[in-house]
Amino acid sequence: MSSIPLNRKEKVNAVHHRALFGAAVAIAVLAGCQTTQAPQITRAAAPVPIPGFSIAAPKAAPSRPVPPAAPAALVAAVNELARGFDGKLGIAVRSIDRDWQVATNGDIALPQQSVSKLWVAMAVLDAVDQGRARLDDPVKVTREDLTLFHQPIAAMVRGDGYQATVGELLQRSLTQSDNTANDRLLRFIGGPPVVRDFIHRKGLGSIKFGPGERLLQSQTAGLAWQPEFATGNGFIRARASLPIDTRVKAYQAYVADPPDGAAPVAIADALAKLKRGAILSATSTRYLIDTMESSKTGKQRLAGAVPTGWRFGHKTGTGQDLAGRTAGYNDVGILTAPDGRSYAIAVMIGDTARPVRERQALMQAVVASVIATHL
Repeated sequence: MSSIPLNRKEKVNAVHHRALFGAAVAIAVLAGCQTTQAPQITRAAAPVPIPGFSIAAPKAAPSRPVPPAAPAALVAAVNELARGFDGKLGIAVRSIDRDWQVATNGDIALPQQSVSKLWVAMAVLDAVDQGRARLDDPVKVTREDLTLFHQPIAAMVRGDGYQATVGELLQRSLTQSDNTANDRLLRFIGGPPVVRDFIHRKGLGSIKFGPGERLLQSQTAGLAWQPEFATGNGFIRARASLPIDTRVKAYQAYVADPPDGAAPVAIADALAKLKRGAILSATSTRYLIDTMESSKTGKQRLAGAVPTGWRFGHKTGTGQDLAGRTAGYNDVGILTAPDGRSYAIAVMIGDTARPVRERQALMQAVVASVIATHL
């Protein structure tokens, strides 16, 4: 990754939202097809029989189902959108019902940021399925549990703490992306090793889970966590006092090898498995998807292109900014059509200096392309 330009004016090259959105729909509706010539097969000579010996006929290899081909129009649309965006980007779309997949840069590890709250929620619900926890279990949140950045629950923590439940913390974590609610749940189930074990046990693939919000964000900024970062503007002030070279080095190290890195294809696959009921019980699966569908964050990301009659449950993720760049700007979720067919979508921008509106337009264009292909 190249060094971050610190003293240049950002080039004025924003792509208009409507133009990008319209282009995506136009690309998506233009189906294309390709034909390939079958390779010529040379047959081997029959073996010469030898007296006294018999040659057993080879057993036919078991046939493997051929993965269904993804719609050519959607492949073209996703590739075109990725080519036209200036940033480190990965996109994955999987048909949950027909099992085809479209991806560009789908296998590279990109920062998840708050997308990783999904794995905490799943690990908690897995504990519920196993009878080790209940949604109405009481959980106290104290000032020692406060983290940083977005934590609406902090306003509720007074005196000796705020009495919540597992279910309330799950709702706050997923629908509001509350960092303290998430980290308190993480501590409730046993910390990052428990979530990593869950990801491994469920075979979710190339998905890493970081050390929790406090340590992850401190490390990304070039700081070591201190309790005073959790209140007021403690973290912001400490970060601003660092030499810019320290911040640049920490930022670039994070983007190059994020401890919470995940491949968009792995996330889309995990969401497809969730929808199919292959990760949690039927009750927990419905609870989690319903909660994701009530999310209040990222209304202009993927959700901004979801039309009336379609359902969309998702989780956003946003990283820190430095010199106009953002380390992680994401949205992943399950899109369900009125006819019941559904798609797992992951759009992850690992590093970019493009304006927020342009990032949102890209995400909406991906959804528009999926919908156009579906229709």
